[in-house]
Amino acid sequence: MAELCLALAMLGLTAYAVLGSADLGAGLWDLTAGGAERGGRVRGMIQRSMSPVWEANHVWLIFVLVILWTAFPVFFGSIMSTLYVPMFLAALGIIGRGAAFALRGQAATLNEARFLGALFASSSVIVPFCLGAALGGIASGRVPVGNALGAPFESWLNPTSLLIGVLAVVTGAYVSAVYLAADARGAGIEDMVAAFRRRALASGVLAGAIAIGGLFVVRADARDLFDGLTSGGGLVFVALSAVLGAATLALVWTGRVAPARWGSAAAVACVVIGWAFAQSPDLLPGELTFDEAAASDATMTALLVSVAVGMLVLVPSLVYLYRLVLRGDLQQQFEPLDQRFRPITANDHPREEPSP
Repeated sequence: MAELCLALAMLGLTAYAVLGSADLGAGLWDLTAGGAERGGRVRGMIQRSMSPVWEANHVWLIFVLVILWTAFPVFFGSIMSTLYVPMFLAALGIIGRGAAFALRGQAATLNEARFLGALFASSSVIVPFCLGAALGGIASGRVPVGNALGAPFESWLNPTSLLIGVLAVVTGAYVSAVYLAADARGAGIEDMVAAFRRRALASGVLAGAIAIGGLFVVRADARDLFDGLTSGGGLVFVALSAVLGAATLALVWTGRVAPARWGSAAAVACVVIGWAFAQSPDLLPGELTFDEAAASDATMTALLVSVAVGMLVLVPSLVYLYRLVLRGDLQQQFEPLDQRFRPITANDHPREEPSP
């Protein structure tokens, strides 16, 4: 049962890495879009694409947290008490970006919209960096077993953590650009297809370069993790991720952005699975295996029954939601985000013909 609970946690983490990172990555493009007028169309495309799904994408983070604190309480307590700084910052960022995204479309003035946009965009960078840095602390063996026994800052401010934090930001931006290009193609907004294709190619190449260069960082800073990623199942999935990433870039380059959406998701999923193989059988490297961390059989049985019942509602609902989104049934009309703050001119309305 411990293996099944861990598999559920990895399923949720993979879904969040694909869907949540795409959601967060859109914030980086919002941040770098330019001024109100120059970046209005990019921000309008982000608003259009994210509006139906941004809340649903974060369901998976809650799912992972519930699985971990119920099935592996010692592990959960150890990471949350040692890595409380990045986890707290990530929580603040999730709350701030959600509130800002929901309110930005209702801003009464351009200054209000700018403030809320800055909060949304900056939080969208802070969240994946902090979550990635926390994962780096775990993967590099800097979280000991026990309550607040690890260093509160060195545990996530170290070479491996900084590498994974930056990679999480860039990878999210890459996946997001691919998704946004596909959405723009579906809506027939070709200038936005071109804009996000350029962003996808640039961020994809950068993510690949960081990942390859990062292997040298991991080798020097977390040798056990490096050995796991370059042998056995870890190597298989890392190599598969590289192949899928290259294929996705080729699809984007040739303008086939709809299938590229699936390729980018699969590449990210392979990275998560490869990390699980690299660290197996430990939850806390050198400190705690998943068998040692597992809760009682009665607790895990109750958890699995509860998850099975919940999935009967959650999975069909999410599948239906994403089907509607991919078909365009839930998408709002495209509008540059700054449009309603522009002065009205004579060109905004057709001229009326004089009555006979």
